Amino acid sequence: MNYNLTQQEMKAVRQIEGFRLWLEERNRAENTVIAYTSAVRQFFSMYEQPDSDTLQLYKCFLLENYKPQTVNQRIRALNCYMEYQNLSVPPVSMLRMQQKAYVENVISQADYEYLKRCLVRDGNLLYYFLIRFMAATGVRVSELVQIRTENVETGWLNLYSKGNKSRRVYIPKSLQSDTLGWITREEHPPGLLFLNRFGQPVTPAAIRGQLRKFSALYGLNPAVLHPHSFRHRFAKNFIEACGDISFLSDLLGHQSIETTRIYLHRSRAEQQIIVNQVVNW
Repeated sequence: MNYNLTQQEMKAVRQIEGFRLWLEERNRAENTVIAYTSAVRQFFSMYEQPDSDTLQLYKCFLLENYKPQTVNQRIRALNCYMEYQNLSVPPVSMLRMQQKAYVENVISQADYEYLKRCLVRDGNLLYYFLIRFMAATGVRVSELVQIRTENVETGWLNLYSKGNKSRRVYIPKSLQSDTLGWITREEHPPGLLFLNRFGQPVTPAAIRGQLRKFSALYGLNPAVLHPHSFRHRFAKNFIEACGDISFLSDLLGHQSIETTRIYLHRSRAEQQIIVNQVVNW
């Protein structure tokens, strides 16, 4: 411990640690916990306490130094911190941002199928099943690593997603059957499903790194080989096959159906393909 810290700085350290534990108790994603505590730490490095004046000053600082998306993330963090402290200070208003009318950097169905074939050919069944689970269930990577063998046996699992909202994730019958066969052949121990070669849980960071390696190994666009790309693939396939946007919103764990509506729109790449196929005049 640094004993050169002032009493005010020590107080801020304790408050931030308490905030971190509070976020974890509410099952916030690891990246969210890191981002929110970093924002609060930055605030306390500039101001002694959050009140109407210091919060507006901090917002002005953010506007001058960061992109709108980052500004809103840090405002959300401060508003969440005030909820944690049960402060009566009015929440800081967010910036209004125009939502994109399409989703970009989504792996195509053809590239998804190609990647699966490559992984099976090379005997990498861990990542074969890992990407199938993301593309067939729509789970976030932070949720993926929580899946257990008993969930595969039941065919579903309950997750707490953003906003401490509970949702049920269903494992499609074909994926369930194939995974159970894999578990049996590998004599996989009960517990977490995705383990590395040392028998330790696979981490989201390791998954991201491995996907980057696959882009080079198999000649795929690195922009579409990220965990969320497979969640997008699930959403786009589901809306095309089923069309029930309300159900999709529940499956994805979105707090608002408006967030899900983006999957009704085609990406720029898809738009270009359609135009090239249709327009011949």
